Amino acid sequence: MPQYVVVQVTLKEKFIGTGSKNLSELENVINTQAAKGYRLHTITASSAHSTGFGGGDRIQATMVFEKV
Repeated sequence: MPQYVVVQVTLKEKFIGTGSKNLSELENVINTQAAKGYRLHTITASSAHSTGFGGGDRIQATMVFEKV
C-alpha cells in the first residue's frame, strides 16, 4: 500500500509569478519532500479573499506526495 503525505501551503498573493516568491516557496516544499523519498503525486490550488492582517487574495495550494 503506497504511503502519502499531504502538505498545504498558503501563498501570499493571488498571482503566481517571479515577483511573488510563490514559486520558490512551492519549490522548497517539493524539494524537501523529494529529499525524504516522496514524489509529487497531485497539486491543487484554490483562491480565497482574506480580510485579515495584510488582506488581499490568497492561494491555498494542496500537494499530495507519494512515497517512491
